[in-house]
Amino acid sequence: MKVIFNRKFINHNVASKYEGDYRIKDFIDKYDEADIDGEQYLSLVHSESYINYIRNACQKREKLAEIQLSPETYEAAKAAVGLSVLAAVDGDFAVVRPPGHHAGREKTSGFCLFNNMAIATQYLVNKGKKVLLIDIDGHHGDGTQSIFYNTDMVLFASIHQMHCFPFTGMPTEVGVGKGLGYTINIPITAGSTDKDFLRMLDALIKKAVDFRPDAVGVSAGFDGYIKDKLLELEYTQDAYYECGYRLRRSFRNIFAVLEGGYHDDVLQCVEKFVDGVNKGEPSKKVFWNPDMSIG
Repeated sequence: MKVIFNRKFINHNVASKYEGDYRIKDFIDKYDEADIDGEQYLSLVHSESYINYIRNACQKREKLAEIQLSPETYEAAKAAVGLSVLAAVDGDFAVVRPPGHHAGREKTSGFCLFNNMAIATQYLVNKGKKVLLIDIDGHHGDGTQSIFYNTDMVLFASIHQMHCFPFTGMPTEVGVGKGLGYTINIPITAGSTDKDFLRMLDALIKKAVDFRPDAVGVSAGFDGYIKDKLLELEYTQDAYYECGYRLRRSFRNIFAVLEGGYHDDVLQCVEKFVDGVNKGEPSKKVFWNPDMSIG
């Protein structure tokens, strides 16, 4: 797994105290840029009328989902979708803005315009792949859940702080129709630590292994981090390393897309997660080669 990034994300919603450019500015000089126009993928999840609505709102510099829009926002949003699809194909970590997991098919919410992870996942589903989605953002991924709530091709699972925005994600939300049983919500209390998070993650992995996914997508929000401005969880960077490591020891094909994380340590959190994934890869089997033997 490698980190992919684009400078366009810095030009969006620059001055915001919360979902501002400060979140990912440290990636600028450290990682090479990837660029792909994601506009071609938007219709995998969103209607043409909704896409036009967002495009026009950006051109008119309106305010939606608690963010100040601009023409640069639309360029960033398209790139975010494109990099998310690229990450899904190549098994990488897409560091993007704006985030996406609160966006529904026809709804903006919580800093989110297009649902990057849902679009990348639908891209894989359209190729016949079953996808396990694990949302570790401290806020519940209500938009992603709603998009896949009635399908058995996607198992959506979320570990999030209870009694906070968007006030969804209760254990009773389990899917409908063909999707019944394919949604798992694990709300945890404010003040939860690495130990609490990893215990829930292990339980989730145990359930998800039976799904036998072809790919695992991680909505990697880092607002569970102890320094976050918006939530009251107490994860350290070690939790993100362990998360990546444990997922990679259990599943083969993993990709990740950045969601939240409202503090100055997003770079370090991303790198810890990626390091865990890369270190967790099982070692290759060594076969005896008779041509290399002596005697």
